[in-house]
Amino acid sequence: MGDIRKSILECIGNTPLVEISRLCAKYGAEGRILVKLEMLNPGASKKDRIALYMIEEAERKGLLRPGQIVVEETSGNTGNGLALVCALKGYPFVAAMSKGNSRERMQMMKGLGADLLLVDQLPSSRRGSVTGADLKKVEEAAVEFAEKNGAFLANQFYNTDNSEAHEKGTAGEIWQQADGGIDYFVDFVGTGGTYAGIAKGLKARNKNIKCFVVEPEKAGVYGGNTPDDNPVHVIQGGGYAAKRGLINEADVDGSVLVSDRECTQATRDLAATEGIFGGYSTGANVFAAVKLLRGEARGKTIVCLANDTGLKYLSTSLYHYEIDADSR
Repeated sequence: MGDIRKSILECIGNTPLVEISRLCAKYGAEGRILVKLEMLNPGASKKDRIALYMIEEAERKGLLRPGQIVVEETSGNTGNGLALVCALKGYPFVAAMSKGNSRERMQMMKGLGADLLLVDQLPSSRRGSVTGADLKKVEEAAVEFAEKNGAFLANQFYNTDNSEAHEKGTAGEIWQQADGGIDYFVDFVGTGGTYAGIAKGLKARNKNIKCFVVEPEKAGVYGGNTPDDNPVHVIQGGGYAAKRGLINEADVDGSVLVSDRECTQATRDLAATEGIFGGYSTGANVFAAVKLLRGEARGKTIVCLANDTGLKYLSTSLYHYEIDADSR
């Protein structure tokens, strides 16, 4: 029988779960790492899930009227997801984002029909690294735009539909694909929605599964660390040195800190060894899993997400390779 989808929205979710045994061997990690390939969603990130769920819940609750403008503060991935969802549903979409995020994320949103509300970084910030203070400026810009234009603010950092999308969707997919054979789950914290939803969903199925947040070493807060003042790091879309209201701390069994160097090298090795071409946060997730397999989780099975595609980072230093014209 044929399998024709009615729209691209029906292609969101049900992404594959892949074991990365080659990378584990390369890094001397004893155990299994299973990676959920969220970059295979239509908008090339895990954020497609929450974009669709938040919009459809807003419609169901009567919070979003036909033709109303949708606005959201975003580092790019949620904006891409909302852009494609809004395009198909007929809502104009405005993405408020820091100029510090990669150009590819901005260009993809423009290609999907979004308008951009670009916010200057603080003088102390650097391009390619968005701090918590930068994010605060973006949040203020999004709220101001919503109030002036009567727009619907998706509000992903506080909207519980964010975590519910992963609790009802992603967690169940992971459990089924792994046949329940999961010991640990790790995830880099941005809004906290992915971590919150998957951790809750997995622990509801097996309370013994341990869940660890992943944070930049300069911005760790869940492990009791004192972060640097307005910390700068390479991982876009999170690591803002602030705890997230969407996360129930009872579902946090620990934290793993990852340096810029570790994150970058793991991302590159994941691509070269396993063919999984991810972004910075994907590498952070994988290296956090490696650290656990070298320690307390030795011999266990750890699940993490490939959050988005490396194609969104070609203008950054992540995949900046010198290519000789005579290279073979």
